[in-house]
Amino acid sequence: MLKLQDIYFLLFYTMLNLNSTPTNMTTQPTQDRKIFFLFPLALISLFLLGTLRFLLDNLKNNQFQFLWQNKFLRVPINVSENEIIEESCNVFEGKWVWDNVTYPLYKEETCPYLVKQVTCQRNGRPDSFYQNWRWQPHGCNLPRFNALKMLEMLRNKRIMFIGDSIQRGMFESMVCLVQSVIADGDHTIKRVPPRKIFRIEEFNTSIEYYWAPFMVESISDHATNHTVMKRLVKLDSVENHRKLWEGVDILVFESYVWWMHKPFINATYGSPENVREYNVTTAYKLALETWGSWIESSINPQKQKVFFATMSPTHLWNWEWKGGIDGNCFNETQPMEGPYWGTGSNLEIMSILKDVIEKLKVNVRLLNITQLSEYRKDGHTSVFGERRGKLLTKEERSEPKTYADCIHWCLPGVPDTWNQLLYAILLQDYRNH
Repeated sequence: MLKLQDIYFLLFYTMLNLNSTPTNMTTQPTQDRKIFFLFPLALISLFLLGTLRFLLDNLKNNQFQFLWQNKFLRVPINVSENEIIEESCNVFEGKWVWDNVTYPLYKEETCPYLVKQVTCQRNGRPDSFYQNWRWQPHGCNLPRFNALKMLEMLRNKRIMFIGDSIQRGMFESMVCLVQSVIADGDHTIKRVPPRKIFRIEEFNTSIEYYWAPFMVESISDHATNHTVMKRLVKLDSVENHRKLWEGVDILVFESYVWWMHKPFINATYGSPENVREYNVTTAYKLALETWGSWIESSINPQKQKVFFATMSPTHLWNWEWKGGIDGNCFNETQPMEGPYWGTGSNLEIMSILKDVIEKLKVNVRLLNITQLSEYRKDGHTSVFGERRGKLLTKEERSEPKTYADCIHWCLPGVPDTWNQLLYAILLQDYRNH
């Protein structure tokens, strides 16, 4: 079988010979003249067929990354049969299965955009089992994350993750999931507080993170100078935030942990001078309603998509899953099996969130990450993260009851699954529209 380069040579050689035909050549019969003109046409057709065969073979074998990255090939996204999720399948209900063949989806050492808080291997965690668990929904399969398809869906668009440091982990996860297929020098990352922006020129897209731990305005909105110990929230305003939210194509909101530091919170509603103490659940509902009003007045559902990630669970007390043991997530290396809901996940907050979103006139979809993350007591940074911007000392690591972080997640890890779920939903949207 002729190779593509052989076809190129044959076509070139034939055309060269045709062009060099002597001018005093005896006039050919009509049939010969037809052959004279048809032969190069046949070669050109052969060339086109060979080129098409070459491209199709590479597409079939999913080996078109080089062509894609070098701006040579643009093809629509092909959603294969095994990537289609039936509407009857709830992707948020399932179990974790061991998979050390295809997971993790990237390596910690290959992604330079992770902050020290989440690089558990680099920080000394002795096991890496937490990286090898795959979420398996009941009754269907999640499509495997495909970075090129994700970037093509984001072409000429912006996606923004809005929330606290938990949401920053989801942002960093998404960056790590796509960065391996981006050409060197074709992307930049910059900090423009309260944002962090990962820009990909090839696709004219940006993946962004926006620090807003309460969604509404607060005295904690400075990207670096903030503390959960001092909370004062302006429950009736997103004015300072909305300027940078407007026009974003895909918005992914999250807000929970900062609300739960204490059962009461100082806040204003109406007059900025009228500071009073609110029950956290009451304040959360008022804040969500303020946010919802902005969603209804500002979002164009024909051009924009809005998601809200439910609460990220904590694993602060291991007596909840072990019983009679005074500890936390430290030294946990396996997910839980069977039903489990920890006290760190507030059911009233979850109910308020669902109620407010259901009443909105604009479609906001819940990324219901809570239950699946509840099982992952093993996925937290524990003593292999940061405290007040510094890695724990050896002495601090020896006191996990005091210093273990059972709120944030190691990466690669659980937040990658949150993004895989987001990817799966966007892929179904692309197929349907």
